Parts: sequence; C-alpha cells; structure tokens
Amino acid sequence: MTTLLFYEKPVPLNVDVHLKARLGSLGGNVGFAAKTNSIPLAAVEFIDTAREYPIAFTGKEGGPLFPIALVGVRQNENLFINEDDQWDGRYIPAYVRRYPFVLAEKQDADDFNVYLDEAYAGFGANDGDRLFTDEGEHTPLLKQALEFLSNYQGEIKRTRQFVERLQSLDLLIPRVLEVVRNGEPPLVLQGFSVVDEQRLAALGDAELLALARDGYLALIYAHLGSLGNVPRLSERLDARLAATSATAAAESESAPSARKNAAKRSASKAN
Repeated sequence: MTTLLFYEKPVPLNVDVHLKARLGSLGGNVGFAAKTNSIPLAAVEFIDTAREYPIAFTGKEGGPLFPIALVGVRQNENLFINEDDQWDGRYIPAYVRRYPFVLAEKQDADDFNVYLDEAYAGFGANDGDRLFTDEGEHTPLLKQALEFLSNYQGEIKRTRQFVERLQSLDLLIPRVLEVVRNGEPPLVLQGFSVVDEQRLAALGDAELLALARDGYLALIYAHLGSLGNVPRLSERLDARLAATSATAAAESESAPSARKNAAKRSASKAN
C-alpha cells in the first residue's frame, strides 16, 4: 500500500489473524506524530484548523494538490507535540485521530480494505479492548473506528472535489512561506500553493455564487485567514529552542558538581 505518515507496520485487519487482538489506550499519547511538520486535512476541518494552524496545499508538480495543516517549520518536527507526547493544541486533525486504523483503496475497485498499524504502542495490550468477539463480530471499539474511517473517507472525497474546483478555476498559485525569527535568518518553506486573492476577486458573479452555494467560498476564506498563523509557528519554535537551551545549560552546570561529588566519594573510600 502507499506509504503513510505514522504507519510503520500497516497490515490488513483480518478476523482470523486478529480475533484475539486487543488495543490499549495510550492516554492521549500522540508521539507517533512527532516527526512530521504537516498533516493532511479534510476540507470539513478547515474552520477548526484555521484558528491555530496555517493551511496550504501541496502535491507533486503538475498533479493534484491536497490541503495540509502546517505543524512545524523544520524537517521531522511537530511543534504541537510537547515533551510528554501530548498534543499541545485545541484541535487535533482527523488524520491523527484515526490512527492506528486506516482505509486503503483496493486495486481496480471502489472499495477499501481496513488496515491496522501493528507497530502501534497499544497493540496487543493485555488490558486493552478487543476488536472482535469470540464469534468474530465487531466490538463497539471496532464499530466506532470503522464509522470514523467511513465518514473520514467521504470527507476526503469531497475535499478532492473542492481542490479540483480550485484548480479548474486556476485559483491556486505557488507560494514560498517565510518564518521570520528574531535575530535569525528566516526559515523558507517551499513546495506549497495558496489561493490567489486577486484571481479570486476577478471571478465572475456566477462563479463566485457557485462557490458560495457549494460551501467552497467559506473554505477559501478560512484557508486565507489561516496563513496569519505562520508567525505562531515561529513563536513555538523559539519557545522550543529556548527550552532546549535551558535544559542543556542546567545539565552543563550540574555536570561539574556531579564529577566533584564523585571525586569526593572516591577520595573518601581511598582514605
């Protein structure tokens, strides 16, 4: 299957293989998402996402684009996951919340297989909840997960339709995002596209009305407004770097004392 963020060992969910399998709660631990700086988004999430994260569009050049929430400015770093592996934000994207389950499209079919990441830290927990009953029926845990996946997949389909409309109207343009930091060279983020406001304003009344009636105009303005959150990423990065420096300084200061105490103990034993 296509490589997925977070998923290290995705396998098809199978009643014979996973009949006795259990999933334990991680108590909100989302450390699995700590090494990514962007999270795929469904369009239905734009309003909630725009309050905290920049929303941009990305994809292969010349191909279809897809919306993402920017959660970091450096490679392999999510600035919204704290040192306790908890999500430090009000809204957690659905892409994260669906883990460790995922739907994978079957080849040459409009159907999907359910996959489970066996590398999930709660997989196989003795005190976890079962996925299947002894009779092979879905437990409430699995039913809830499948309902979430089904709804999410429907929203992804609608998101693709939304992006296709944006591209058909030629509204998306490449944009370099700069994260400005005090006294430091700006961090340049490339490979993103955004809606061009001038092209949007130049649309005819009929096209704008159609966007509004389809609910797309609200999504566009949520996206545009979200770009004001880019400076917040800078603030989070500065706070993280400051905390790292403080920790390193504290460890550096304590090291001489530890060596000195060790030397005293050694001298005491020698006497």
